[in-house]
Amino acid sequence: KEGNWPGIQYPRVPGHEVAGIIDVVGTGVAGWTAGQRVGVGWHGGHCGYCDSCRRGDFVTCQIAPQVPGIAYDGGYAEYMVAPAGALALIPEALSAVDAGPLMCAGITTFNPLRNSNARAGDLVAILGVGGLGHLGIQFAAKMGSKPVAIARGRDKDPLSRKLGAEHYIDSQTQDAAAELTKLGGAKVILATVTSGKAMSAVMGGLGVNGKLIILGAADEPLEVNGILMIGGRRSIMGWPSGNSIDSQDTLSFSVLTGVRAMTEVFPLEHAAEAYEHMMSGKARFRAVLTTGR
Repeated sequence: KEGNWPGIQYPRVPGHEVAGIIDVVGTGVAGWTAGQRVGVGWHGGHCGYCDSCRRGDFVTCQIAPQVPGIAYDGGYAEYMVAPAGALALIPEALSAVDAGPLMCAGITTFNPLRNSNARAGDLVAILGVGGLGHLGIQFAAKMGSKPVAIARGRDKDPLSRKLGAEHYIDSQTQDAAAELTKLGGAKVILATVTSGKAMSAVMGGLGVNGKLIILGAADEPLEVNGILMIGGRRSIMGWPSGNSIDSQDTLSFSVLTGVRAMTEVFPLEHAAEAYEHMMSGKARFRAVLTTGR
């Protein structure tokens, strides 16, 4: 909508966190039937023949990665068409309103945590308590980690603890890196914010073999202390959500553990209002559109 994605062509229907019901199965599609409840996330298709795809790492497709709402029309609609390989089965115990946000915000926090070097009992810091962060805290807690929420101001302290955080750090009045070090150092810092400055400021709080995992697209380059990285085998990496089966795992884990996104629901007719509410930063924490079907 903002025109920031290189090469996007208009008109285009937005939306890459989608939950719905299969209406019609295309010719030659196997394994799916009309009536099944399915979701589509950031990974909306792939080329199938690049090196990444041949290794089964579809979300890092190098030739023709497809994102709903960018490569083709997305979920701000009553109907959409999606590649069968992008579908995740939605458990019956999960409503469409709950499932939708888990298809991107959910998998984007769940998948890097379960693939990180963090184990039960390890300190895991969540930088930012917003649309991604409020889910990251829940997933970290349900995986048995010791979650530490980091945000600006004290207003999100009560909510963070309610979501499962054992500690809260106010980055406005406290040195987040120093506070993490006092707690023993973080095995993982999940950076859900888009501020490169904020990410740089917390790196000193990584423990030995600690890892900063970048989920938010930083607005400026990160500053890295080479001695810090070398001295404790610390590292930095990014994580791009996951494949459709990872989305399905996210949904299943959420049903099993009770993880849910905090949502505000709008009818499809109010999509513009919902979008502006989301862009203003006032949404708590995912604005969900429903079609009434």
